[in-house]
Amino acid sequence: MDLRIIMLTGKGGVGKTSMAAATGLRCAELGYRTLVLSTDPAHSLADSVDLPLTHEPRELAQNFWGAELDALIELEQNWGAVKKYITQVLQARGLEGIQAEELAVLPGMDEIFSLVRVKRHYDEEDFDVLIIDSAPTGTALRLLSLPEVAGWYMRRFYKPLQGIAQTLGPVVNPILQRLTGIPMPTNEVMDAPYEFYEQIEALEKVLTNNAVTSVRLVTNPEKMVLKETMRAHAYLSLYGVATDCVIANRIIPDHVQDPYFQRWKETQQLYRQAIHDNFRPLPVYEIPLYQDELVGFAALERLKVDLCGETDPSKVLYTENTLRVVTEKQGYRLEIYLPGIPKSEVQLAKSGDELNIRVGNHRRNMVLPQTLAALQPIGAKMEDDYLRIQFA
Repeated sequence: MDLRIIMLTGKGGVGKTSMAAATGLRCAELGYRTLVLSTDPAHSLADSVDLPLTHEPRELAQNFWGAELDALIELEQNWGAVKKYITQVLQARGLEGIQAEELAVLPGMDEIFSLVRVKRHYDEEDFDVLIIDSAPTGTALRLLSLPEVAGWYMRRFYKPLQGIAQTLGPVVNPILQRLTGIPMPTNEVMDAPYEFYEQIEALEKVLTNNAVTSVRLVTNPEKMVLKETMRAHAYLSLYGVATDCVIANRIIPDHVQDPYFQRWKETQQLYRQAIHDNFRPLPVYEIPLYQDELVGFAALERLKVDLCGETDPSKVLYTENTLRVVTEKQGYRLEIYLPGIPKSEVQLAKSGDELNIRVGNHRRNMVLPQTLAALQPIGAKMEDDYLRIQFA
């Protein structure tokens, strides 16, 4: 089978790691070669399975592997030449060796290289199912926006700069080295960012193919958690990534009758209903609050049964159409699924062949299909959770 990618995300502390591990156990039980990969900088997958894990996949049970991403290893493998050059520049400016090396690792690079790791597993086809125990929602969404942001910089700045450097390098390099002690970047250094961009651009096509990649949102029946989950659902749709289910975790069971929990149960009941109402028609899976913490395989086996039952969690549980183009008599209509977002929160602007869509603090620079690029947007409205933009 082709690699199936399942990404679990949600607000920090809602139980993503346990759900990822339990889903992986069920997939392995069904005979799929399954890797659960933690990309959260604050790893907890090893704690969940109660076994040590490293950067490379470790077989934990039949057909079941686990790994925790080490961003520094990925950085050295993919960005080593650039890091070395930046270190040289910083040292020439008087910084000590260790300071220069630390500053050569740009902020956010650890998050970015989780994408490279996913792309490698996709290319190598060494597993049937890749389950990503993702960072909390905000970080995960920044990762999903990276391909388009990188593409914008590559088209406008990097490729022209690369051409100038290659043309003027033989003339400028001796002068630059003599005046500053800093050499011009080599071809290896200049090529690395573009090669990296090509990898994440190719991965974007995988992440937005809802037959391959699905996001599963983990939430709790609490106001703040639910609000963030709803926003995450809308932002995922903005980036063209499909959600196929919602997992409502830590539901107090009916058999708990202690008066201490009565008010809490009543509050949970309100938010349980809100979860079903706000995410319909997505399937919602409710998981009880257990008496013991979910650590080790025995606990995960119990969660696996409650979460998956006899079903196959590697299948797409719901097909969500996040983006579509509709032909009309006077032109075209671009429809983007933005559940729960009022029109007042959406800002639109078109520049050349790009449509800039801003929702809250998330922005997408969408490269339009050629058919729409030559046209102008003449109106937009929110209808049935879709942002419908008219082009003529």
